Amino acid sequence: MTNVTTLVAARGLTKHFGTFEAVRGIDLEVHRGEAFGFLGPNGAGKSSTMRMVSCVSPRTGGELTVLGMDPNRDGPRIRARLGVVPQLDNLDTELTVRQNLEIYGRYFGMSRARVREKAEELLDFAQLTERADDEVEPLSGGMKRRLTIARSLVNDPELVVLDEPTTGLDPQARHLLWDRLFRLKQNGVTLIITTHYMDEAEQLCDRLVVMDGGKIVAEGSPADLIRRYSTREVLELRFPPGEQDAAAVQGLADRVEVLPDRLLLYTDDGEAALSAAHNRGVRPASSLVRRSSLEDVFLRLTGRTLVD
Repeated sequence: MTNVTTLVAARGLTKHFGTFEAVRGIDLEVHRGEAFGFLGPNGAGKSSTMRMVSCVSPRTGGELTVLGMDPNRDGPRIRARLGVVPQLDNLDTELTVRQNLEIYGRYFGMSRARVREKAEELLDFAQLTERADDEVEPLSGGMKRRLTIARSLVNDPELVVLDEPTTGLDPQARHLLWDRLFRLKQNGVTLIITTHYMDEAEQLCDRLVVMDGGKIVAEGSPADLIRRYSTREVLELRFPPGEQDAAAVQGLADRVEVLPDRLLLYTDDGEAALSAAHNRGVRPASSLVRRSSLEDVFLRLTGRTLVD
């Protein structure tokens, strides 16, 4: 039986589609009350893992427990205690905002009175009270996304699974959604999030795994991963295309990465590295010292080549 503080536990978890191995024997634990993230390029195995956790796709092998139960045996019981936010909104656009919440609540056997009460609570949570009786179709992308998340909370889930929750939203809408998700976590709801946005993962996730090729290649808090796989700072030296000379800065940083228009120097003291580069006669068109980010970790672990 899973520990009461562990809501999801996997050991040697695999998922095959014919001869293709989408998930290749991963181990992970998600603890109660935390926000846990999955990062990885396209085809890394994130969505396949999320679908197994959400009890909509059976595992091929290994062990998996969700809320202390086996999805292969107890899928309906688990789903009754889950909230799922798919990557693409699947709202009923011909219904009103309120009706989307109330009808969904009835699927869980809630009384009409309880459904009405819960809908009002979730409209307030999603900041949609003033649009409650509007049809869904004219709503902005951010409003539709907030409604999709609110709908996933109708059954008071212990665990909410969110697949790319803010893809396609403008910065204001993203930050408002982050605030809503942070409030959920403060209220004790456990979150599992996949995202392509590194700043989102840094903002929201207590712990995360980086997946690549169906395997977990790193795990830890965002700060732990930056400390382990990067340096405190990064010095960016920009040059006209083709004019950067990596040999001129060798030895000035722990690691040097060559991009088409710049050199990235990974170091604990970017200003000192910049001064040393100037002393060697290096004259970039511009320079920038910034703190190392989760994106630096992600690109180091998974590469810069686009995977389709």
